[in-house]
Amino acid sequence: MTITPAPSQGKVPKQRRALNGESFLQAFPWLAPAIILILVVVVFPAGYMIFNSLRKISQSGLDKGWAVPGKKDPDWGIFSNFGHIFTDPNLPRILWNSLVWVVVVVALTVVISLVLAQFLSKPFPGRRLVRMAVVIPWAASVVMTTTVFYYSLDPNYGPFNLLLERFGLVGGEGIGFTKDPALALGAAMIVAVFVSLPFTIYTLLAGVQSVPADTIEAAKMDGAGRLRTYFSVILPQLRGSLAVAVLINIINVFNNLPILRVMTGDLPGYESDTLMTYIFKVMQDDQRIDWASALSVLNFAVVAVIVVIYVRVVKPLKEV
Repeated sequence: MTITPAPSQGKVPKQRRALNGESFLQAFPWLAPAIILILVVVVFPAGYMIFNSLRKISQSGLDKGWAVPGKKDPDWGIFSNFGHIFTDPNLPRILWNSLVWVVVVVALTVVISLVLAQFLSKPFPGRRLVRMAVVIPWAASVVMTTTVFYYSLDPNYGPFNLLLERFGLVGGEGIGFTKDPALALGAAMIVAVFVSLPFTIYTLLAGVQSVPADTIEAAKMDGAGRLRTYFSVILPQLRGSLAVAVLINIINVFNNLPILRVMTGDLPGYESDTLMTYIFKVMQDDQRIDWASALSVLNFAVVAVIVVIYVRVVKPLKEV
């Protein structure tokens, strides 16, 4: 009797490889639209951004060829645009603002959403109306919502300062929430949390409603109180929903421009800037597409590193 040796582990048989190739060719007509869309919307803009970061582009938009170091820039060769931004004295402050901006907004959004998702999962009169009202900040224009907050916080005629004055908390002059860099950035964080809540609440609410009622009832019968039941039974079941919500919020908040542009865009200097607003200022004020492209590559790299570390550590697709 002849025994056919089993294929070594890690090697795919030729027949299976041929079958996989044939299956891909059969599926390609169905995958082609998605592949073309990814190439046009994602790959081409990213490639063009990297290309511009290695070019010398004048303020008028004229491409002068491959980048060369300027008089005040370090000799980084073709990467001289990156040498310019990495030696910028404002960059450490901007990176620190970006970190604080993302951590504070995402943390507050997740904590508040966990509380509201648990509340909205309980039956009470008018629950449907409350759930519909939660969607309003998500459905409204972000620029419109931020503009309302901006003028509400104006120190001269903003209703928030007038309310503080009525209660005797401030004197004749209101608090310059939109005039001070630290206060303006803090106000922008509040707006960002406000517009991020609907998506996060509904994501976590779906996770809360998917927790089996029998599991919760069994925990109660075992003598677990409300807090013990929540942290030991419900919260672990929200791992998938929570991981996805945090990841999406990190990406959205890090790349957010409209809120910061409205709240801090008129302030001089870079004390309240993040990477996104700094890129916008380099594009609009300095009119340097090459420097802005290099900053965009840095921004993309930072987001990619954060996402990779988050996925490797949290493992959002891992089952509970």
